[in-house]
Amino acid sequence: MYNSKDMNVSKTIKVFAVTVLFIAMKLPAALAGDYTILAFGDSLTAGYGLAPDQGFTAQLEQALRQQGHDITVINGGVSGDTSSGGLSRLQWVLSSIKTGKPDLVIVELGANDALRGIAPDITRANMENILAILAQQKIKTLVAGMLAPPNMGAGYGEKFNRIFPDLSLKYKDDLYPFFLDGVAGDASLNQSDAMHPNAKGVSVIVKKNHALRLGFSKNSLGPKRFISSKSHFIVYCFYSSQ
Repeated sequence: MYNSKDMNVSKTIKVFAVTVLFIAMKLPAALAGDYTILAFGDSLTAGYGLAPDQGFTAQLEQALRQQGHDITVINGGVSGDTSSGGLSRLQWVLSSIKTGKPDLVIVELGANDALRGIAPDITRANMENILAILAQQKIKTLVAGMLAPPNMGAGYGEKFNRIFPDLSLKYKDDLYPFFLDGVAGDASLNQSDAMHPNAKGVSVIVKKNHALRLGFSKNSLGPKRFISSKSHFIVYCFYSSQ
């Protein structure tokens, strides 16, 4: 959802924060019984412009099953959705899952908020309500963070970019700092609109995603936040004008 041209025109990348300490763990033996992941987001989750088997949820499910896990990934993405739209439909989506509440929800929202210039305070409030609902229902949650495009200005970006790490810490959810990490701004990994990943770009996202890297167990399903001297540091950048 970021124009590669905008990413390169008179912009300086400033590293403002280093977030999330975690141990990269291999998934253990296949989980007993079904395990359901709900990917809840916008067009990046929905698989805009891609064949059904090329989108994020399809590729994530395939990757997990190739590792020997009986996991179903539900596509809860709606193209064009903002955090407000996501909040308004969350309860309905959760109640419509036939197998009951999901074992894990990946929340990927905010890109359209930034593109439309929605006030970061509004996005923060919506995201907080979403995470609060999931916490109340005791559903494990992975926050897939987003960064404001550089043309929104440094002030906007600084307020917007803090939303996801702040709230993930508050609700003790795991965090993947930037959903488009390694993909944004790379023309070879995006569709012709320079905003939506192509199939190859989605593959990069899946390979980087926490859902593939964190440990699962029968007694405590879902991602965990690990802190260790052997932890990996994820560095993410905020973008600002010169």
